[in-house]
Amino acid sequence: MAEANKGPDFTQGIASSDLAPGAMLRGTVDGAPVILVRSEAGLRAFSAKCTHLGAMLDTGLLAGGEIRCPWHHARFSANTGEAVAAPAFAPLGCYRVEERDGRITVGPKSESAPPVPKPRAPERIVILGAGAAGFACAFELARHGVGSHVILIGEEADSPYDRTFCSKQYLAGKKERDGVRLRETAFLQESGVTLRMGERVAAIDATGRNVRLESGEALGFDALVIATGASPQRLDTPGFERENVFVLRSLSDADRIIASASEGKRALVIGSSFIGLEAAASLRGRGLEVDVVAPGAVPMRKVLGEEVGAMVRAIHEENGVRFHTGKVRSYDGAVALLEDGTSLPADFVVLGLGVSPRVDLAAEAGLDLASGEEGGGIRVDARLETSQTGIFAAGDVANLPKRTGEGRQRIEHWVHAQRQGQHVARVLLGQGERFEDVPFFWTAHFGTSLRNVGHADEIADARMDGSTEARDFALRLTDRQGGEALVTAKRDKVALQVEADWER
Repeated sequence: MAEANKGPDFTQGIASSDLAPGAMLRGTVDGAPVILVRSEAGLRAFSAKCTHLGAMLDTGLLAGGEIRCPWHHARFSANTGEAVAAPAFAPLGCYRVEERDGRITVGPKSESAPPVPKPRAPERIVILGAGAAGFACAFELARHGVGSHVILIGEEADSPYDRTFCSKQYLAGKKERDGVRLRETAFLQESGVTLRMGERVAAIDATGRNVRLESGEALGFDALVIATGASPQRLDTPGFERENVFVLRSLSDADRIIASASEGKRALVIGSSFIGLEAAASLRGRGLEVDVVAPGAVPMRKVLGEEVGAMVRAIHEENGVRFHTGKVRSYDGAVALLEDGTSLPADFVVLGLGVSPRVDLAAEAGLDLASGEEGGGIRVDARLETSQTGIFAAGDVANLPKRTGEGRQRIEHWVHAQRQGQHVARVLLGQGERFEDVPFFWTAHFGTSLRNVGHADEIADARMDGSTEARDFALRLTDRQGGEALVTAKRDKVALQVEADWER
């Protein structure tokens, strides 16, 4: 608490010279942490904590008229405090501020960000999928006062939640189930958004402009947003159809794994993907013995590069995770047999083999799909509109033109999906053109957090500043097509600055 409330008491005032142009300064008002910001918009005072997970924003970056969170790169308007880029949705609290005779004083808390003017929007907007992209799209529309135009359909019975917790804090037992839910769901309901949770869509009629639910009900639309996400890949190998073999995509998936972890002692993770290794770390945190089987010796090498991938493996091994290179031949419910003859006892199995975009509805509706070489998914243009006017796709299912250079790509990141959903909402409101946000994701392994900005498909060059031994570095990756990515550990401000630079 003392750390959160460090800095001067702004009610007593500070010298104007203590806050340079383009700077942020943290202090307190009535014991609450507050930041003073001097930007192109002028002098402002806001609550100091990011409304996503509470990072102190003065340790972030002020750039382009926005305050950028150091942890998960949420962005807030430096003029109004409004949350303008996920993963934060709620605005910052605003405070009265005055500058007179060379001194700045901050008064009591005032109204939050001013109301957003209500624009014109399609009368009936149906969103398929209540995950990252779908929820963010609905929230952005509701924030602009047109929530009553929106029907949000989700297959899961659970109310919208933060999927990133499923493999991290919730699976590790560090967060309660209710704490995983998105608290902004209440705002959607208050704003008139119709939530249809636990419903499945059977078909899209692109010509007749309606979607048909499995119940037989038809819902007409003026605009449709397909945010159906992706499905975890499974194994055809004998034994992997058993009830104690799990994928990890949903909150209910995490529930089932937690139930098995409470009874079992040994877990087998197949695949060294981000989800697979985050699950491995969480299960070790619960005290289970964990083995990981993957084809390659270096996990996540294609995304993080050889050196950082090796560091991630080393971190896991230091914490008791055992790695095995190869493939699994069979699983009898208690023991997995590898191709090299190794037997691994396992009370249950978690598959971390990646995902496939859910395109069945789009394909049956006649929408253009991307080829496997392009990454699969639904083809969209730079506005995220599909081959059918008025139908959009966002999130894991969307295949869009690359920000730079030639070609197309499909990105499977939570924050990037949220921002695509926000962008589609702005397009529907007449405010958006090209989607040009830089991809971003984070991952955590036994207390070591990594940030990744940008995207490199096939790494051709890797340049390291710092070292993986110290676990303090910035690694710049370049692919053969000119794509770039930056991987950092303990270099949050560097990641923020590079992201801001690449957006220009």
